[in-house]
Amino acid sequence: MDFLNKNKVNVAVQVLPVSKSKESYDLVDRAIEAIEKSGVKYVVTPFETVMEGQYDDLMKVVKEVQDVCYDSGAEKLMCYVKIQSVAHVDVTIDDKIAKYSE
Repeated sequence: MDFLNKNKVNVAVQVLPVSKSKESYDLVDRAIEAIEKSGVKYVVTPFETVMEGQYDDLMKVVKEVQDVCYDSGAEKLMCYVKIQSVAHVDVTIDDKIAKYSE
């Protein structure tokens, strides 16, 4: 059974682009714009952006984030990815942070 695409998962992505001609924060902004355009649910935090959705969809977004950074002028980058999944249950952002958002 394909558990990773049966239920929602959370993927946290942190991209650290390096460029001699572009500001790193500008490149990170382009990455966040790519996540926003993807239509997935997401939350930006100071160190990473957490996304919620189907595994394959989120992995496409992770690739797009890297492509956008390179297309926007990054010469190299580090991309850190964390994934949380549960076999028979959706993993949601709200389950983790709702009690802190009040």
